[in-house]
This record gives sequence, C-alpha cells and structure tokens, in this order.
Amino acid sequence: MNPSSEKLLEAIHQARRTKTVLTTHTQRELTLEQAYAIQSQGFAGRTLKGYKLGLVSRAKQQQMGLDHPIYGRISPEMLLESPVQLADFLQPRIEPEVAVVLKDDLAPNATPGQAMKAVGGFFIGIDFLDSVWAGYRFSASEVVADNASGGAFLIAAKRLGSLPSGTLRLWLNGDLLTEGPVEALGDPYVRLAWLAGSVGGLEAGQVVFLGSPATAVPASAGVLELTSEGGCLSALLV
Repeated sequence: MNPSSEKLLEAIHQARRTKTVLTTHTQRELTLEQAYAIQSQGFAGRTLKGYKLGLVSRAKQQQMGLDHPIYGRISPEMLLESPVQLADFLQPRIEPEVAVVLKDDLAPNATPGQAMKAVGGFFIGIDFLDSVWAGYRFSASEVVADNASGGAFLIAAKRLGSLPSGTLRLWLNGDLLTEGPVEALGDPYVRLAWLAGSVGGLEAGQVVFLGSPATAVPASAGVLELTSEGGCLSALLV
C-alpha cells in the first residue's frame, strides 16, 4: 500500500481502538482498488467466515457513484448471540437482512445457476453497522476501506430452503423501526456470482449477508425483533 493508504488504515484502527469517530474526510481521491487493499490488510490475521454485501439497491449505488454493490469481510467473532453489548460499538445502526450459507465452493467464474446449486440454505439476520465515519457520511471508497461499515451480525437458527418472500420488519420494544420488501434485494444468485468473481471465489461453509431492503436506523437498548414470512429472530440489546 502507498503511504496515504497506510495512514488511513492506521486512522481506522485507531478510531476503533479508542472508540472515537473520524470527523475529517481526507481520502476522497481514494480508489476502490486501494480501498479494498486497505480492507484486506485491515483483516490480516483474522479468520474469514464470509462476506456482507452493501449498496445493493440501484438508488444507493447511484448516490455513491457506482453501478455495482460493495462488499465487506466477516470473521467468526462478528457473529453474535444475545445479549448484544452496544458499548462495543462506535455508532451502531441496525438493519434487517437475509443471509445464505454455502454448501459447495463457488469458483470466480461461477454462473448464477451454479450459485443456486451452491447455496445450502437461507437465514434471516440483523446487520449491526458500525462506521468509523461521523454521522455515516463517507464516500464509496471510504466505506469500503472501513470494511463496508462491518460491525457485527445476528443470524437466525432456522434454515430456510429458499429466499423468504414478503417484508422484513425490525422492531424495538414493540415499536416498528424499519421495514422493506425482500424482493428489493434482487436475484441472490446473481449477487453471489458477482461476489465470487470479485473476491476470487467463495468456499463451502461461508456465510454471505445479501444486504438490506430497509433503511438502517440507530440501535438502542431493548428487545429487538426481526419478523418475516421466514420466521422471527429476537435479541436483547444492552
């Protein structure tokens, strides 16, 4: 990495160590290629459990000047169980998602049809976003360098044989926080094929969060519930 990239990586690490957000943006000229190199280097020494997709909607992509999603990396310790300690995060936001677990490897040149055969099951889940950038104001490259705001995840125990239909709804203490239709996620097999091509292939056992159809909202203490036609998931946030 060049000195500018190394400086940004250290700033991100320092922000997470000290739980202090970055309030100045000095990396607007950072390319996506450089940003993914920073993300990869920042993940060095950690076990790769899977990936998360971001900016899956066309509207969000256009807003960030892209024509494709972005991705971040997931390690085993990022998969949480209840209760979730909000003090472990910088500025947590939450959104409902759908994840897949692969039963077979997926080559970099895989087709959507091959991706379909590689999926071992679908699961509903919750993404705990946690950006180092103050107020979640960032460029596409900045959010990629920060591991696509990857904080942590909850995933339901119930395996679904197919992508759930209907609406994902996230509730806190009985109040509806955010919701969105699963169909807004697009074709999951097209997404997986794109991801496999972008990261050099996927492996059996890896989990991939497919993005959210709903707006992310700030997290606060209480009983969090995700409801969908594919079941429900609940957790205590403290």
